[in-house]
Amino acid sequence: MTETTFTTLGLAEPLLRALTAANYTTPTPIQAQSIPALNAGRDMIGLAQTGTGKTAAFALPMLQRLESVRQPLVRNCPRALILAPTRELALQIDQSVKALGRHVRARSTVVMGGVGFGNQAKAMAAGVDILIATPGRLLDLIESRHVRLDRVEYFVLDEADRMLDMGFIRDIKKIVALLPRERQSALFSATMPEAISSLASDLLKDPVHVSVTPAKVTVDRIEQHVYFVDAGNKRTLLTDMLAKPEMKRVIVFTRTKHGADKVAVHLVKSGIRAEAIHGNKSQGARQRALSQFKSGEARVLVATDIAARGIDVTEVTHVINFELPHEPESYVHRIGRTARAGHSGIALSFCAGDERPLLRDIERLTKTPMIVAMGERGTAGFGPRPPQQRNNGQRQGERQGDRGQPRNNNNRSQQRRQGAGGAPRRNRDARAA
Repeated sequence: MTETTFTTLGLAEPLLRALTAANYTTPTPIQAQSIPALNAGRDMIGLAQTGTGKTAAFALPMLQRLESVRQPLVRNCPRALILAPTRELALQIDQSVKALGRHVRARSTVVMGGVGFGNQAKAMAAGVDILIATPGRLLDLIESRHVRLDRVEYFVLDEADRMLDMGFIRDIKKIVALLPRERQSALFSATMPEAISSLASDLLKDPVHVSVTPAKVTVDRIEQHVYFVDAGNKRTLLTDMLAKPEMKRVIVFTRTKHGADKVAVHLVKSGIRAEAIHGNKSQGARQRALSQFKSGEARVLVATDIAARGIDVTEVTHVINFELPHEPESYVHRIGRTARAGHSGIALSFCAGDERPLLRDIERLTKTPMIVAMGERGTAGFGPRPPQQRNNGQRQGERQGDRGQPRNNNNRSQQRRQGAGGAPRRNRDARAA
């Protein structure tokens, strides 16, 4: 049987040189299956978890297509559009596109919330081939006539399930309505809930289905443990755990931004260097926190689900779920921050009495019961249940705070969207992520 290589996948020589320079040696399964189909001009649904190499799977055919048919840059009009749910993921995609396209003449830029509006408008005015965008800021630029989508030939919707979780589906439909009917499109998602399947049927024409994720969510390389603990004792347990020498590089997940800040402050007071990353932080602050975590200056990164999407740091030894997520799919994304690039990893989850239903949902999805490291599964509760009003308030605060920095340059268009009626608050509040 012939071995699959990037050469046998039909990639052009400039892309092969870039792959060699970036230390890409053998195509991952998602790359081996996706690249030939996309090179052939087919629409595609890619079902793949994070860390599988899917960015290169869609970026390489895109770069090859743009290079093979060169066209002059047109003001405000990209030829390719990639939508990502968060700023971090958008920046990560842009870094990959630039690395893979270093020997081709394709100009890319990122537009996203949390940073100034003016520089993004200038970049679009200069003309780009590839636009990587978060949905909210892209709509702002469209409404202010700094972006037109009528020349888009190649469209990618990345992390579609996270788009759904963040309430971006309405925005995506608005954006898709502005694209030319004749285009090549690809949708990538770690999971495929019904809403995403419905969206795919509207976006794609006779798509090729590529899946590297079996029906059972893959967690083979990740040890999963659960600690049954009262909510009030979670901080003490966390501090005790982080004192262990094997906890070399750790991401701690909370459900809310306020919770992330409180946990980070507690750890710093306990002598543990930690940084928090969430939607209320400016883009500069988020990048500094991430850089300190990557360099090892900060051993612990405390993050919310939305802010953490797109974090790609190798050799994360442990993921700790300080609070279990409301959506079981988010748990899969969380623990996917470890066991990357072939490494193994450990996921530890703190489960208070009122979080038991969330634990059952997670284990039903993963079809893998967690190993009990503390407490007992049969215990009904671990102390007084927090008032329901408080839980609802925390969730509402998380949604309302994930806006990034205010966009002073486009208040009028923002007011028009918010006054349109019927848009769910989650949609509006997550736009700048």
